[in-house]
Amino acid sequence: MAGTAFLALLGFLGTAGLPVDHARVPSAEGVTLDAALVMPPAGMAQAAPVVALHGCGGPFASRDGTWAITLARQGHPVLLPDSFGSRGLGSQCSEKNRTVTPARERRADAEASGRWLAAFLPKAAKPALIGWSNGGGTVVAAAGHADTVFDRFVAFYPGCGSASRDAKWQPAAKMLILVGLADEWTPAAPCERLAARYPHRIEIVTYPGAYHDFDAPDLKVRLRTGLASAPNGEAHVGTDPAARADALRRVPAFLGQ
Repeated sequence: MAGTAFLALLGFLGTAGLPVDHARVPSAEGVTLDAALVMPPAGMAQAAPVVALHGCGGPFASRDGTWAITLARQGHPVLLPDSFGSRGLGSQCSEKNRTVTPARERRADAEASGRWLAAFLPKAAKPALIGWSNGGGTVVAAAGHADTVFDRFVAFYPGCGSASRDAKWQPAAKMLILVGLADEWTPAAPCERLAARYPHRIEIVTYPGAYHDFDAPDLKVRLRTGLASAPNGEAHVGTDPAARADALRRVPAFLGQ
């Protein structure tokens, strides 16, 4: 049975007047992922398909759904797999010993979703991979594998620490990283170091004063506590209107390059 957060995502997407389906995507170890598929308006020329990965809280309807609608209206089919609810898990933000991690299960889910989308749209261009926070860390992990099915990567406020410390990590394709300079949860510095190693492959955009979830619509800035992966277990989250507006312009332009 689909998780509550995923059903909320489907409900949100259903208000957009776009073709939306509940897909079932086979992934690793016998797991079948619930995934929302959002298609462009009928008759619109299709751009590159996109797989979009939620953060540690699971599908975030207003943020993930708004991005899916925005991209679909510009011609991108978007698939949003639920890595946690599909395994009977809720939010993982407070879990210290996670059984589903960006480098393992979530990367496998992303690749399986990319293959499913490529098979569903056999005449489409190769898919791109987008993710937020924990999903952004999954994007970084996937980008470090030469055999990835994706040919473009967008990571919102990802954890870049492991990749920045790994001398063998290198991006398999062009990558865009967007992160707030005030983000205490996933600080910008490791991503800046990573981007400095590959300036011709990684574009990084840092937003002064912006916190985690800066691109979520109408999210009042607040302090979250009890976070397993944040220093001191707490971090501010909330919308930064200027950063959000820039991201909404910049990401589609990057995908269209």
